[in-house]
Amino acid sequence: MDASERGRILDLLPQRPPFRFVDEVLEVDRDHVLCRYTFREEEFFYSGHFPGEPITPGVILIEAMAQSVALHAMYLLALDFNSAEVGRHRTLLTDAQVEFRKPVYPRQTVYARGEVVAWRLKRLRSRVELRDESNQLLASGILSGMGVVRA
Repeated sequence: MDASERGRILDLLPQRPPFRFVDEVLEVDRDHVLCRYTFREEEFFYSGHFPGEPITPGVILIEAMAQSVALHAMYLLALDFNSAEVGRHRTLLTDAQVEFRKPVYPRQTVYARGEVVAWRLKRLRSRVELRDESNQLLASGILSGMGVVRA
């Protein structure tokens, strides 16, 4: 899959800045997705989260992982349905069990890799790892979501 195809997949994500936590889709296939995001110093949440020594809130790390999984779900939907049908859906997080191992700081680049545990009936359960540029594990867990038709 080339960069333009990965860019089209990224465009399926409904979140936009300042609440999009995927800069690039690096890999995607039926079994996995790999996305990259760099946390910028000016992110809206840093000014009030441990002022003077900011770290990325855990809920934002879960969101970054969930957005990567949502992209994977949209890709999987596109394999089974036409683009009009895919465009009618949003993938919503329904369950997350995440363990945090190391903090994430401003200017840090993270890689979210999701692997399919189960995919059926527009529901996706993924094993997700968040790693830094040196491949150190930052967070891991199981995330689940479902595709719902937009109102």
